[in-house]
Amino acid sequence: MSVIDSLRRELGNVLLGKPAVIDHLIIAVLSASHVLIEDVPGVGKTTLAKALAKTFRGDFKRLQFTPDLLPTDVLGASIYDPRDGSFTFKPGPVFCNVLLADEINRASPRTQSALLEAMSEGQASVEGATHALPSPFLVIATQNPVEFHGTYPLPEAQLDRFGLRIEIGYPAAEHEVDVLYAQAERHPLDSVAAVLDSSVVLDLQRAVQAVLVDPKLGRYMVDLVTATRGHASIRMGCSPRATLALFRVARARAHLEGRAFVIPEDIKSMAVPVLAHRLTLDTKARYAGVRKEDVMREILERVAVPV
Repeated sequence: MSVIDSLRRELGNVLLGKPAVIDHLIIAVLSASHVLIEDVPGVGKTTLAKALAKTFRGDFKRLQFTPDLLPTDVLGASIYDPRDGSFTFKPGPVFCNVLLADEINRASPRTQSALLEAMSEGQASVEGATHALPSPFLVIATQNPVEFHGTYPLPEAQLDRFGLRIEIGYPAAEHEVDVLYAQAERHPLDSVAAVLDSSVVLDLQRAVQAVLVDPKLGRYMVDLVTATRGHASIRMGCSPRATLALFRVARARAHLEGRAFVIPEDIKSMAVPVLAHRLTLDTKARYAGVRKEDVMREILERVAVPV
């Protein structure tokens, strides 16, 4: 059994009946992309993130975001030593391989922004000094879109750092019954086995970088992103960072499917989770109840696939 099959199995024991969600999370790992898991409370967002961390032998930190959380609580700070008058840097939770940012939208924009440099460049600047983060580094953030009291919407710059946005959804009735009995004696998280370590993850990510992309498919990705910039319902479309993210994620999906080359289906299947959350709807569309995902699907239908 391959490492990816083992990872699917371990995550599948925790999140029942959601193979597509599990594959999206694995694709995020393969493409070195940060993930935003957004859905209603109680469907397994935090559980899925913790399960992924348990399959990984690297350093895992969980940070509960709250309104009083400060940037130094994320990045760390220099501690004064009165014995010799020196300062010693004490790293914060962000210095790890997998960071679970639970309910990220409950922290202030100032604290949220503390993650921007870490997510973009794999480093953190604290008090004028730059510190490299461990490699690999992955942020898995969760948020509940239906709770607004005491929350701060993620700014566009923050959303743009997430390679994928994942929705889990309610389980089918038969799987919800299985959940009841799976947790009758102990939680499935207790039996999750570690199947990855830092070197394996880096090897997988290097393998993804070797996946071939035909220039016609590269142009297809650019055409999809360009179409978001002139759509009637969109005030601000996707940036070149989004095109790069789609390129990486499409290669990761191809590798997940056992191919050494990207096909149009890799791009079409990942366009919504990669691009939709980066769109900013105009006022009319927002108040009309238009969903970003639906706009992205309409663009997919309109932009021609290369042959």
